[in-house]
Amino acid sequence: MPDLPDWLGPKLPAASRHPGLAIATLGDARSFGRGGFALSSPAFDAGEELDPCFTAKEEDAVAPPLEWTAPPPGSQELVIIVEDASTTGGAPQCHWLVWGLAGQRGKLLEGEVPPRTGKNHLGNSEWLLPDPPIGETRQYVFQIFATDLPLTLMPGASRDDLVASLKGTITACAVLTAPFTGVEAADEMAWDDEEVD
Repeated sequence: MPDLPDWLGPKLPAASRHPGLAIATLGDARSFGRGGFALSSPAFDAGEELDPCFTAKEEDAVAPPLEWTAPPPGSQELVIIVEDASTTGGAPQCHWLVWGLAGQRGKLLEGEVPPRTGKNHLGNSEWLLPDPPIGETRQYVFQIFATDLPLTLMPGASRDDLVASLKGTITACAVLTAPFTGVEAADEMAWDDEEVD
């Protein structure tokens, strides 16, 4: 397995430094944060724990909202890849593949269905709800890429297909990290609170 690039290490918390992250392959020191390009969320700050409403711990959970600053001039499309950096092995588990976002769009709302999505780790084209075991903390890395050409990739593509189609097209990239520690599901807690006769 290759090492994490020297330019990327300082940009990530120590626990999120998985060398298999998409940004390690697609990004570089020049494109990272180019022109002030940045990714954020109104639901959590960088490094702040994800709310259970974005995880498998709540019944009606959805993908978190994301916002980004304007990419460099000439950027045609934006791509979001979310991966679990706590995964062991060569490739981190993929939780979300999103593309087809207009270069100047600026945000994805909470639970919004993106224009195009690819297959996550389980083979579904949707937000894969984080579901670590109770007490285990996992690190989720939200990565955004601006491209100089629109993608021709069809919905349902794999992570490998998406990464291959992005190589050599990146004008800027950025990351946002968020841990999540497994907790008891809300419905399980409610059951525990009920008195048993």
